[in-house]
Order: sequence, then structure tokens, then C-alpha cells
Amino acid sequence: MKTFITDAHKQEAITSLQRLVKVPSFLQDAVEGAPFGQDILDALKEGLALFEEEGFTTFIDPDGYYGYAEIGEGEELFGVLCHLDVVPAGDESLWDTPPFEATIKDGAIYGRGVQDDKGPTIAALYAVKSLLDSGVTLTKKIRFIFGTDEENLWRCMDQYHKKEKGVDMGIAPDANFPVIFAEKGLLQVYLTGEGTSDFTLTGGNALNVVPDTATYTGDKKEEVAKELEALCYDFTQTDDGIIVKGKAIHSKDAPEGINANTRLAEAMAPFYTHTGLDFLGKLVKNDANGVSVLGPIEDDASGKLTFNAATVSINEDETKIGIDIRIPVTIDKNELVATLTKKVAEYGLVYNEFDFLDSLYVPKDSELVTTLLNTYQDMTGEVGEPLISGGATYARTMNNCVAFGAMFKDTKDTMHQANEVWQLDEMEKTMEIYAEAIYRLCGKQD
Repeated sequence: MKTFITDAHKQEAITSLQRLVKVPSFLQDAVEGAPFGQDILDALKEGLALFEEEGFTTFIDPDGYYGYAEIGEGEELFGVLCHLDVVPAGDESLWDTPPFEATIKDGAIYGRGVQDDKGPTIAALYAVKSLLDSGVTLTKKIRFIFGTDEENLWRCMDQYHKKEKGVDMGIAPDANFPVIFAEKGLLQVYLTGEGTSDFTLTGGNALNVVPDTATYTGDKKEEVAKELEALCYDFTQTDDGIIVKGKAIHSKDAPEGINANTRLAEAMAPFYTHTGLDFLGKLVKNDANGVSVLGPIEDDASGKLTFNAATVSINEDETKIGIDIRIPVTIDKNELVATLTKKVAEYGLVYNEFDFLDSLYVPKDSELVTTLLNTYQDMTGEVGEPLISGGATYARTMNNCVAFGAMFKDTKDTMHQANEVWQLDEMEKTMEIYAEAIYRLCGKQD
């Protein structure tokens, strides 16, 4: 097989990724023409500028929700579904390098978005660029679609579908190799109830991240601290209260993280009478599969349900708990919601649905899945099977689209964490795989 990627492409990709990472494109207050904040709009403009410099024609939604870049000819439209928004950096003291400066160190690139999803987006760009530089003719029009609200409510894609046509087939470079042919359903809810003047409990800032810190203020600081010590949970004391430490990880992998919210609630629960606190601290505790709340839920196709108590705010005004649930592909959502609604009511909480994304499924024997799988195997020498994921990618917003890379089986997953990093050799290998796959699906050599 011909190698399309050159050293020049690799260096250009690094330089372009550094330009994108510099823009802190996490959700902020809307301004005119920028529904998710000026920084996200600036990242969209910067991304489109990068593609224009490489010969693509571009379009930006006048209302600022999305953009796209196109190249090639043909009646069929091949989509590359990307997002340019990121989660916040979190506690920047936990970073070894500035989160919004893409730093090269020890053969890797560090910065918010290098894995999710700015790095893979750039890898796909230079994969296509390498094909054109090698004299490949594109038999399909390739459209890179840039979302700007993926880390939250996907409102960008809602607007895209109102205004634009879908694609005939495509990939989302926002997950794992070899290829993901199915994705679990995603349900995000808020549980609300009465507040309390006895204490405050706050933690988490995004529904799709396991919270790494939670904070308590109240008059039982010493008692709570002793309980945390007995539980062997990591914490620090401040003048005003206590901060419990956890381990952040993507909600789809919640059992692999450490939930600071539930740890703190567990330590507080013996000393306060409050139903919302009891829900977290006595019922949920460290159960990241939701068995305590919903019973055991899993299927042979996609494994166990995951349950992340991602955000919590209990104060004198209200209780508000944000839950992220990844539902196995064969499980009925309505039955699950009925069970959840009934269970939380026992703790004085009211179910409020925030977001739901249905599961994705593209047959294993489809042209798209088999081509991508064969490309991965030919390029790596590894024999693999198509995967099912708990993650949610834009692939599920279009027909005949799947998630394809960019993380390998031994890639350290640092998405949504401090010190997000992508090894440069993995970035280069991803570019080579994308180039070959897009060539097989969309190209011909003159």
C-alpha cells in the first residue's frame, strides 16, 4: 500500500492543531451571532480558515451554530463529522502545561482538545490533503461538518439538520479504532428537590464528566473530615469547609473514575437528615452502574449501563443533581425512565429530562463498516472486531455513519481530564489510516 502521509503533512498537522488548541472553546454565555459564546465562534472561524488554506470551500452558519468545509466532486456526499468545542480545563493547577497552549513534550502533544476532538479533526484534514497532494481524484464530495455544542446539548446539529442535507455515508473521528458500529443510548437528567440551610454541597461542572472535586460547607466539618478519613477518601480542609478529590473521566467510562460528589455525600450522610443527600450518600455511593437505583441492566451486545452523578448543588434554595446514563442498545428507554422516576420520588426528588440521544446501529456487513475495518487491519496488522461504545458521537445524527478512531486500544484515554495528551506517533498513524480509508471509499488514482 502506498503511504500518502509525508513528513511535511505531519508537521503541518501539528502546527494547525496548535492554532486550534489556543482558542479556549468551551461553553460560555451567548452573544450576538455566537450562541455558545465568542470563543467557540472564534474556534469555528479558525477551523474554517485552516481548511480554506488547504483548498477547501467553506460555509459558516449565519447564526453561528455550525460550519462546514468541502472538497471534491461527485453526487455522493461523504461526511467527516467533527466538533470544535471542548470541556473546560477544570482545575488548572492539576495541569503540567497550560491547557490552551498545545505543548510538545516527550514525543506527545498536550492541551485541551488534542484527543477530543481537535486533534482527530486535524488528522482527518491532512489525511485528505495528503490524498490530493498524491494526485488522487475524489469520486465523492467530502464535507467536514463542524459542530460547536457536542459537549453539551448538540444544538448545533439540530440547526444543521434544519438547514442542510444529510450525508450518504461518513465517519466521526471522535472515538476508538477499529470501528464502532453501534453506540449506547445517552440519557441526561436533573433530579430536583427541596434545599436546606444546614449545609451546601457542590460538585461537577459537566454532565459528561465524572467530577474530580466536590465541596462541603457547614458546621460539621470535623465530623465529616473524620468520616472521610475512615472511608480512606482523599480530601483537603479549607477555612470554610472541605474539598473531596476524585478522578475525572468521561461519563461513558464512569466505573473507571472516582466520583467526588458521591464520596462527599457518603461522608456527610451520617450527620444530616436530607433526602437528596441520602440519595447520593446512602443509595448511589460508589455504584457507577446504577444497580442500586435501577437494578442490574446490561445486554450481550453492549454490556452494562453506566450511571454518573455528574453534578450536584444542594443549598438553601434547592437540590439539583445531574445524572448521565449510558443505556445498552437493546434496553427500552421508557421502562428505564419509569423505574428511575419512581425510585427518585422515594427520596423526594423529581425527574426532569435534559437530553436524550437514541442509540446508533450500522450493520457489521455494510460497505462502510467492512471497508473501515479492513483498512484498519491492513494498516496495523491487527485483527479486530467492530465495537459497541458507551460514548455518543455525531455519527448517530446521520444515516450510514460510524465512529472511526482516533484512539487505539492501548491509547491512554485523557479526554476531559487534566493533562489531556496525544502521542505524536499515534497521531501520525491515525492520519495514515484515515488517508487509506478515505482513498478506498472516496478516491481513485489517476
